[in-house]
Amino acid sequence: MADVGERTLRLQRVLPASRERVFRACTEPGELALWWGPHGFTTTPIVLDLRVGGRYRFAMQPPDGERFHLSGEFRAVDPPAHLEYTFRWEPPDPDDRETLVTVSLQDLDESTELGLVQSGFATEGRRALHEAGWTESLERLDGLLSSRGGARD
Repeated sequence: MADVGERTLRLQRVLPASRERVFRACTEPGELALWWGPHGFTTTPIVLDLRVGGRYRFAMQPPDGERFHLSGEFRAVDPPAHLEYTFRWEPPDPDDRETLVTVSLQDLDESTELGLVQSGFATEGRRALHEAGWTESLERLDGLLSSRGGARD
């Protein structure tokens, strides 16, 4: 759901794995490549320097279309509970601007609640595009974690 007038995206999902496991899935290139992006997309290569001030860059390939990139900088890294980073497309769509993504992981005993907030969208259309992309990505992450079984590892 979006905050009225603020163009902020907020999503929550309960995932069948420990916070540590979910954090690794969100921060290790080999893990990210298994779930990042909407259904049918591949994401590789992934270059990631996981530290405050560190940068990342992902190459995304849609099923039909040209490869494109996204990049940003980590603003907060607090394993296994919290990530914050900037997000920008290369090259940006005319309606794009850099946004800020915050990922929070809450331990729920046998699972983890992932909270995602992305703020700073220039238009409602771009917020909606990201909502669809994140929703499908989180479905893929859930499927990956479910297929591996076991909430604790």
